[in-house]
This record gives sequence, C-alpha cells and structure tokens, in this order.
Amino acid sequence: MRTAFFVDGYNLFYGLLAGTPYKWLNLNGLLAHVAHIENPQSSIISVDYFTSSVKPILATRGRISKEAQDSYVRALKATKVTVHYGRHSLEPAKAPRFIDRKTGASRQDKVDFWKLEEKETDVHIAISMYRTATKQAALEVHDRIEQLVLVSSDTDMTPALKAIREDFPDITIGVILPHRAELNCPSPGSLKEHSHWMRRVISAEELQSHQFPARVPTHKAPAIKPDYW
Repeated sequence: MRTAFFVDGYNLFYGLLAGTPYKWLNLNGLLAHVAHIENPQSSIISVDYFTSSVKPILATRGRISKEAQDSYVRALKATKVTVHYGRHSLEPAKAPRFIDRKTGASRQDKVDFWKLEEKETDVHIAISMYRTATKQAALEVHDRIEQLVLVSSDTDMTPALKAIREDFPDITIGVILPHRAELNCPSPGSLKEHSHWMRRVISAEELQSHQFPARVPTHKAPAIKPDYW
C-alpha cells in the first residue's frame, strides 16, 4: 500500500519527544515501522514534515536551540523527508488572572502576557493532504497513493480528514498520535471517527530503536546530534 505521511513537527516534539533522550529521531524509520505493523504491504512514498523555525530569543537554550533544530532538519532532509516551514507569531495579549482552581476566571481581572503561536502549519498540512488526494485520479493505478497518514493529535485537522473521507472514499486514512504510553493521553475522538485506523501510542522501545547515528551524512557537512540531546 503506497503511503504518504504528513507530520506536525510541533505536535510530534511536544507530544512525544520533549523531555526524552530520543529527540534525534529517524522519523522515516519509525513511520515505516508503524505502517508495517498496521499493514505489512505498506511502503513509504513520501514524508512531509511541517514545522516553524525556533525563535532563539524565546528558546530555553537560545541560539543553541535554533542550531539543534537546524541540525535535525538537515538529518531529516538527508533521509528524503520534505520539510515545510510555517512561522511563529509573538503578540501581546490579555487573559483572566489565575488565582486557584476553585476561583473562576473573571473578565474584570486580566493580566498582560506575550502570546506565542505557530501559524500556518494546520492549514498547510490540510491543504497538502487534500491536494495529494486530488492528484491521484490523474495517475496510473500503480503510481497512485493509496493511503494518507496524519501524524498529529490536533483536532483542528478533523475537517480535512472528514473531507478526504467523503470526497476520496478509495483512499485509506490513518492517524498516528504522537503520544508516549506512560503519559496516558486521551485519544481525540473526532480524528478516530474520520480515519480507518489509529495508532494511539509510541513506546520508548520504538523510539530508542529508531534513532539516527550521531553523524548523519548529507551532501555537505554531516548533521551532528546536539550534545544535550
């Protein structure tokens, strides 16, 4: 089954990799592994990875965080993962002050804060998935993508999955939730409703067995695993 993957990089990092020693993830290898478990006839045709560039001024390690992301992206590209960039938006905003869980939010008592949002990623993934589905009818049968797999737990993707299921009923839709088993995260029902199958967790053993080598060859200098990863 010819398969295309669409990966929400932000969701993947914070849902699966943050706080672990497995950030140097061989994404292509892990996805091939999961797809094979679901259907041994699966073959990866493409992996599209959607992210936004780290803002050093807001990152925990400043410029080092940006350099780590850049190194990882180079490793992904070396394994034929296509990387798409959105952007971050940082704007002043107001929100009700938090006092404690017993005290409700008040519109009359607000505090100022900086609101950081990743922009364009959800829309970009949705459009990319739908356009991929649209193009298949013009291809020879043996060249067609038969399965689209979303790697995200973001329910904002629900309308896109619903539209693809309705408009292209011959295409299989899969969802891989970037959740670690020990976190016991709930499964988004709306994503499950509009997919043919869903992988709910990725184990630590699977992450550990799908890591890049410390140095990944590229067309230029090798991508090197960050020391603190």
